[in-house]
Amino acid sequence: MPTLTNADVGRVLATLATMLELDGANVFRVRAYREAARIVDSLPDPVGRLANVEGALEALPGIGRDLAQKIRDILATGTTALYDQLLGTYPLELVRLTELQGLGAKRVRALHDALGIRDRAGLEAAARAGKLRDLPGFGEKLEQKVLHSLSIAEQVSGRMLLANAWAVAHGLADRLRAVAGVTRVELAGSFRRRRDTVGDLDLLVSGGGVQPVMDAFTTHEQVAEVLARGETKSSVRLADGLQVDLRLVPAESFGAALLYFTGSKEHNIELRRVANDQGLTLNEYGLARATDTRAQPRSADVVAGRTEEEIYRALGMDWIPPELREAHGEIALARAGRLPRLIEQDDLRGDLHMHTTRSDGRHTLAEMVRAAKNRGYAYVAITEHSKSLAMAGGFDEARVRRSVAEIDAVRREVPGIEVLHGLEVDILGDGRLDLDDDALDLLDWVIVSLHSRLAQEPAEATARVLRALEHPAVCAMGHPTGRMIGTRPASPFDMEQVLERAAALGVAMEINCQPDRLDLSDAHARLAREKGVTLVVDTDAHSMANLDLMRYGLFVARRAGLTKDDVLNAWPYERMRRALRKARGGTAGTTAARAPEKGVAPANASQRKTTAEPKAPARTRAVAKPKAAARTRATAQPKAAARTRAVAKPVAAVRTRAVAQPVAAARTRAVAQPKAAVRTRAVAKPKAAARTRAVAKPKGGRTG
Repeated sequence: MPTLTNADVGRVLATLATMLELDGANVFRVRAYREAARIVDSLPDPVGRLANVEGALEALPGIGRDLAQKIRDILATGTTALYDQLLGTYPLELVRLTELQGLGAKRVRALHDALGIRDRAGLEAAARAGKLRDLPGFGEKLEQKVLHSLSIAEQVSGRMLLANAWAVAHGLADRLRAVAGVTRVELAGSFRRRRDTVGDLDLLVSGGGVQPVMDAFTTHEQVAEVLARGETKSSVRLADGLQVDLRLVPAESFGAALLYFTGSKEHNIELRRVANDQGLTLNEYGLARATDTRAQPRSADVVAGRTEEEIYRALGMDWIPPELREAHGEIALARAGRLPRLIEQDDLRGDLHMHTTRSDGRHTLAEMVRAAKNRGYAYVAITEHSKSLAMAGGFDEARVRRSVAEIDAVRREVPGIEVLHGLEVDILGDGRLDLDDDALDLLDWVIVSLHSRLAQEPAEATARVLRALEHPAVCAMGHPTGRMIGTRPASPFDMEQVLERAAALGVAMEINCQPDRLDLSDAHARLAREKGVTLVVDTDAHSMANLDLMRYGLFVARRAGLTKDDVLNAWPYERMRRALRKARGGTAGTTAARAPEKGVAPANASQRKTTAEPKAPARTRAVAKPKAAARTRATAQPKAAARTRAVAKPVAAVRTRAVAQPVAAARTRAVAQPKAAVRTRAVAKPKAAARTRAVAKPKGGRTG
């Protein structure tokens, strides 16, 4: 029986919860199993270790004697009696249908009962035959959504999230490194290139005897089946279905083999073309003179092969990080010596998206801040949900006001780290924000997100996002497309148009590190950089353990060719503060309300007050310390083009958006509305945009 990880046990419990829901079980019982799955998955220590200590599992929140015993059963056998009983009625293929957008347990049960559907193939056949639309609660629109969801799921069929393969991949590699005589072990393939999903794993080993290396590999505790075993190659299938291939490679060709099996195929084709142009051949055995046409050249003809670095060097280029090897222009940059220095974990200074027990997080405010400090961060933003996500404990305006004192208290309780008072604010269906301006004024950091109505028509979805970005409180957009890898497609808004507007407004775009999101994708993050948008890499952590998910967002950033200058939370705290202030008018606490893009309605009512008077009156907001949130508006100041917010903590919650125009003077843009307060837009001179981006591009340009 393979040793199960916390994630393995959590998946069994989560599957049990879905089976119980399909079976019509009490909602509280379903919730208990789902919560147990989340608790186990977020444990910092192996759950198996707790299972061996009497009473340790029962001491976990929400885990009673019955659930504790089921966890012990799962650890011992991989299953429970209840799981096996329900599996006879609800096979795993049926359970997985609940993950498709538009389908939940109730609808899947209806499909099962009415049409006998038990898997994706049956669902697709029924949907294409038009059989879903006539069922109660379905309809033609849902039928089309199901077909679309099936096509998305097909794209990652047979693949596994990178994060789900991470632990077992490194466990295998570590076991092989411990074999006597082994000098080098590397993971290759899409895993090494840090794709968001992997189809299989490739392991390369150098040194050690054939017998001990292959024994260590084929007898690993996660191996469920040995598919093949030989002297230079063996293949196994793991308990989770993932296939792993191991190759025993001589030291003199290890670099060539690593380069070849890392890929991508397109990158290797371009490299071989460069080699051929120089009278050389390149394959998994080495870089050799083209006079030797054998697959495995004579050692005398090999130019390079021991390391990747010497092969790239022999071809006249810099070593290319694996994340960039996708034939997106990286070879030309490497030949010119202009590859970017990709962002690394140690470059990060903070995390600007996380949740606590005040909404749907697993750990308290102080625990999350302390955990971030212990990871070496200089600052964090606490970003609970807003009121639209009531099931997640979303904050309404009154709760935001109470939160001011809580954030102030944790700043005193956990010194040595800056804590921003933030919120993840829902973008409503029409693009308005989920909170009023008075509540938004109390925040240092506002990240807006799509959580509902993701299947809008493209034009409607685009207008919705653009309207939200116009609100002057918005700092960043979280998991922008709303996709869930393999189960939920992205919102169909016009990404290019949105990124262009975000760049003009100074709104950052997030790379969300949750393994099933990784949103923005590497392709969209690359486009964002090209458009001049600042990126922010956030964990969206709901527990202390989730803070370790940062690596997966960084992989996306590296695949996009980002450097630390492209990423807001890689900047020192003061630079990050200055960037927010520049976007808000150059001085802390002062902002000019920005005019919406032509044809885009303002996000909140307070943005609509404009008039055509020659000078703009000031709009002043005084945000008091925790007990007061007074708001003052002055209407007759001759030179003010801003609204002022005085925030009690270091980061100003406001900003001025300036848009470069070819006219060399500030001018007032307004919509004629009688007796309304005036808003202005600062328009930069041709050579100096009012909004200064402090993003240093690498000398050598970028990939893609």
